[in-house]
Amino acid sequence: MADTVTVKVIEQCEVGPPPGTVPSTSIPLTFYDLPWLCCPPLKRIFFFNFPYSSQHFLQTLLPSLKHSLSLTLQHFFPFSSNLVFPPKPNPPHILHTQADSISFTVAESSADFTTLVSDSPKHVTLLHPFVPVLPPPRTLHDGTFLIPLMAIQVTVISHFGFTICITFRHVAADGRAFHHFMKFWASVCKSKGDLGLASLALPLHNRDIIQDPKGLKLVFLEELWNLLPENVESKGEIRDVPSDIVRHTFVLSHDHVEKLKKWVTIKCKSHGLEIPHLTTFVVTCSLIWVCKVKSEEAEVGTILPNNDESYILAFMADCRNRPECSIPLEYFGNCLVCGNAEVKRGKLVGENGVVEAALAIGSEVRHLQRETFEGAQTLMSNFTEFATVGKHMTILAGSPKLEVYQTDFGWGKPKRSEVVHVDNSGTISLSDCRDKEGRIEVGLALQKIQMNQFSTILEEHLTEIGVLD
Repeated sequence: MADTVTVKVIEQCEVGPPPGTVPSTSIPLTFYDLPWLCCPPLKRIFFFNFPYSSQHFLQTLLPSLKHSLSLTLQHFFPFSSNLVFPPKPNPPHILHTQADSISFTVAESSADFTTLVSDSPKHVTLLHPFVPVLPPPRTLHDGTFLIPLMAIQVTVISHFGFTICITFRHVAADGRAFHHFMKFWASVCKSKGDLGLASLALPLHNRDIIQDPKGLKLVFLEELWNLLPENVESKGEIRDVPSDIVRHTFVLSHDHVEKLKKWVTIKCKSHGLEIPHLTTFVVTCSLIWVCKVKSEEAEVGTILPNNDESYILAFMADCRNRPECSIPLEYFGNCLVCGNAEVKRGKLVGENGVVEAALAIGSEVRHLQRETFEGAQTLMSNFTEFATVGKHMTILAGSPKLEVYQTDFGWGKPKRSEVVHVDNSGTISLSDCRDKEGRIEVGLALQKIQMNQFSTILEEHLTEIGVLD
């Protein structure tokens, strides 16, 4: 397959809530939301099988997608709203007016569907034509910025399938809220627009339930006001990426994970170490992080850091349903705190690198469970750290708990779903797997030579733990 694909745009329209169903509404941003103003737009693509012609898709399925989206936006209206960023001292907020809607693009492509949904490495630019671009921000006469929050593109690949790709700003919603929206839309579409048959709970938009015992909102607002609004990520375009970057999806089986837990336990006992907090998340992240750091030696033209330098793995923890926060699962917005596991490079690339990583990640997970709001305090600084030259930070996106592959519009599970923005943000994505319960998909993008090295190192680790009974 060629390194590029083309799409032909056949319709550009707007989809909003049914007229008159959502009054003008202003939603304040909480301290959980504000740091994500500095985050580039997120991009998630879903591939679905559809072995019929483009014409059949356009005549039968497309109207259902649009209608069900409109009904869904009646309840998830922040996505069809604008972020309002006024001059200081007025705080940014989300504002919905009855004229607001989402940019909705319909396209068709002759791309190789089989290659697109395969696990094999592929050049990162292959997915870019399927990604919608957010409309540009507008500036009012008083200097207020109006920033759209979501765009959607549906692309049909005749006789094979179609894609639904969403670009959205993290300030509007975190992963749980976004996938609540996607599953709700899918459920409404599957029930042919009958909201009574759509089985998911409605989102909760009440921001008054968010407690801020450390006064973080004012702290974060001051930091944001020191940035010019145009420096807050306000462009939806995909930035240029090096020509030799490839993306690859690796799948870890339930057996891999269980043997990895056992292997780490054995290693800890043999070295007299305290057994870390061993969960599927901890051991999976430990293995992938170590393989990524070890594979850096394959990067072309890179001056390797010394082994005394610190490497950081940043990951998010959901605060919903925690006793100390009293925030229900249906809460719509951001409700994440950040954990930073920090390990010296020498330990990560050493003989017991996976164990050292597991100790650090497990310790940070336990710390966040005890001191939730300390994780909130680092949200803003993490974006500054990640942008700092010389900082070795990897960020984890997604979670198998979000059940991405349970998004069924009526044509079965997605054939594939990927986080597109891992290709230029140094991010590793985690999700559930389509085929079997307990398997985990890991997505990342690296230089081709480094990706080959990563694959080799990962296989060596899996072979080592594979001998365990």
